[in-house]
Amino acid sequence: MKLLKRIATLVLILSVSLPACASVLDTIQVYSPSMKRKINVSVIKPDNITPRDTLPTVYLLHGYGDNNIRGYLGLSNVRSYADALRLLIVIPDAETSWYFDSPIDPKCRFETFVSSELVKYIDANYPTKADRSARAVTGLSMGGHGALFLAIRHQDTFGAAGSMSGGVDFRPFPNSWDIKLRLGTKANNPKTWDAYTVMAQLPKLKPGALSLIIDCGTEDFFYKVNCNLHAELTRLGIPHEFTSRPGNHSWNYWKRSLRDHMLFFNDFFHKATVEVPFCN
Repeated sequence: MKLLKRIATLVLILSVSLPACASVLDTIQVYSPSMKRKINVSVIKPDNITPRDTLPTVYLLHGYGDNNIRGYLGLSNVRSYADALRLLIVIPDAETSWYFDSPIDPKCRFETFVSSELVKYIDANYPTKADRSARAVTGLSMGGHGALFLAIRHQDTFGAAGSMSGGVDFRPFPNSWDIKLRLGTKANNPKTWDAYTVMAQLPKLKPGALSLIIDCGTEDFFYKVNCNLHAELTRLGIPHEFTSRPGNHSWNYWKRSLRDHMLFFNDFFHKATVEVPFCN
């Protein structure tokens, strides 16, 4: 019922909102002091914003093989959320970093960049509400891992987080997706591999500290690790919204997931959501 109300709310918003392309896309470069280089970032902002606006922000983290342009911006609906929900969407190019501060590569410090350097830049240059109550982070696959990893470790920065088909425990995949370039090989660095998973961050969470939404398709190769995450959060008494539905590791699945996550964050930002009547 809660999801149905969210969908109906978005339908009402979209019915009176601006056209999908009314949003404005900024493609910028943000200097990272920790990496001593510039990082490409896409910022989607609603049309007709003014300096008086104080907008919430969703940081949207891409998966392995994508960047700030390739991936999310190919979805037909992603830009419409900025207008429909009156928020900023920030997509950094995190390369194949897994959103770590790599212990072996000083040019790969994307935990520091996304959770601190980029947030400070966005708050200084866009009309945001610069508070964790108006800041969320989510992502898919590698970015799903990144979103939960960063939010749990930086609860003073993010108030809500999500993961779509996230690689929340990559230990079963020791030779995939450049992880060993960031952490060293699993065989030689097993404790490091343990420490950098989302699962290892869970003891840092207290019930209610973050608003969490997690989903994964039942045919996804990350399905088992996401079910394990759900089970552990439940055991720890950490409230979260978990959804599994038919689907694999694909954009067909993530397009719907992104809608659900955006509506979840809209609820978080505004707390008291519009109540839509339903007939029994």
